[in-house]
Amino acid sequence: MKSPKKKLSQAAFISPSITLGEYAHQVLGEQYRSMVKYENKVLADKDPEDLHDMRVGTRRLRTALQIFHVAVDLPDDAREKRIGSLAKVLGRLRDLDVQIADLENTYRPQLDGKERKWLDGAIASLHKQRQRDYTATVDTLEKSGYQALKDAYKTWLKYPQYTALAQLPITSLLPDLLSPLLSELLLHPGWLISADNALAGDDKTLHNLRKMCKHVRYQAEFFLPFYGDPFKDWIKDVKTLQDKLGKLQDNHVLLELLKEHLPKRAKLPTLQATVQQTRSQALSGWDTTRQKYLDSTFRNGLHQMLLEPVPLAEPSVETNGDRKKTPLKAASKTISKTSTADKK
Repeated sequence: MKSPKKKLSQAAFISPSITLGEYAHQVLGEQYRSMVKYENKVLADKDPEDLHDMRVGTRRLRTALQIFHVAVDLPDDAREKRIGSLAKVLGRLRDLDVQIADLENTYRPQLDGKERKWLDGAIASLHKQRQRDYTATVDTLEKSGYQALKDAYKTWLKYPQYTALAQLPITSLLPDLLSPLLSELLLHPGWLISADNALAGDDKTLHNLRKMCKHVRYQAEFFLPFYGDPFKDWIKDVKTLQDKLGKLQDNHVLLELLKEHLPKRAKLPTLQATVQQTRSQALSGWDTTRQKYLDSTFRNGLHQMLLEPVPLAEPSVETNGDRKKTPLKAASKTISKTSTADKK
């Protein structure tokens, strides 16, 4: 199906009659540009936050594809599988950067003597692995597959193709787009894992819940212009939960890396005690949070919230050459801020 006649520009006001296809085009375009803008900086490898920003861009683009796939007809080179492969390569390098920084800046200063020497050896080994992963990242960004991905998006964004559903107004589809996402979150088995069980080693399910929280948050942020303060507060709540569970996962990954890069005879009791303390802090308040998400009244309230989007405002009016901020611009700024805060 060819593109609807109306075309939504990057700074356009969101009309109350905006279609699913028009909004999908806007979101996919923003996420694609957010991803590729950091490409050269990642290749330069001067600031690890550039890698983080590009990785977040791939995640958000992939998430946008998952929620808008019902409306867009993309070429093969632009589809989710290609984005997922790129995200995996960037993720390996970013995870190493995070772990190395934690070991050098958080854990190493707390050690001395032989423990610090053991850790220094592991850090040196991790830096060598980081160089190998960086080389692999450069190779990926210079390969024809990545160039084909970019060409596919440039072409589609200029000449978008849609499915039949794209012509429907998005405001009538919001609950249908978001309710399945909420159901996945609320039905996750992680809510049944107590803090004690997680500390005892049953944290794989919580790691999966953390990924679900991130997925839910990214998708929900795309629809900020259509909902009010309760929706925004819920996204903040999910972000806080994601961060706490992320610390738990970081600890798990760190211990696995140390097993790989430390001699078997190495003993680091101080480090292990510090890691365990960090795990306990990450799980503080977890039992209260999970009981809230298991409460039927709270769950019903979330579903009801999605059924009640707020009416879109009228177009902004230019006064003395100044244009008031549109809902879409405000949402884009919010998403940008949360992207910067999302360090894992």
